[in-house]
Amino acid sequence: MCIRDRLPEAFHTPGQYAILKCWIFDSPTRIVVNFITQNWILILVALASGAMLFLPALQGARSSLTAAAAVQRINREKGVLIDVRDATEYAAGHARGAKHVPAAEIDTRLPQVVKNKATPIIVMCATGSRAGKAVAQIKKLGYTHVDAISGGLKGWRTAELPVEKSA
Repeated sequence: MCIRDRLPEAFHTPGQYAILKCWIFDSPTRIVVNFITQNWILILVALASGAMLFLPALQGARSSLTAAAAVQRINREKGVLIDVRDATEYAAGHARGAKHVPAAEIDTRLPQVVKNKATPIIVMCATGSRAGKAVAQIKKLGYTHVDAISGGLKGWRTAELPVEKSA
């Protein structure tokens, strides 16, 4: 029951007490339901933005390195650079020292190329999109230190790092 209903009839007329709202004095459940029905768009936007923030965490938090950080990892930790593009893309130009393991052949070829599962692996593709999927696939094989280069070969070239072509 609303507190306004408990007031004498004189207070029900428009005037200084007309601003009393019944929903302020209602049960907490009714307040929540009213808020949700009146602000559903705001709630929907908040949920969508929250989902976009936590989606990477739910997908396994694919990590990425800048090209410069990848070079440091290769030099300091003896990391292996793996190019997951197809053969024609690899032949057209690849990072110097990169080993070619096409994305479709990761399960069979990677254990031959990188035998120690504790070795840091840096994955590269053309723009970074295929590398993210390859990172997840490589981690399923049991390799622990796997990262992708953000921006792929494009980011590598932007950082003005050496690129070579296959003969």
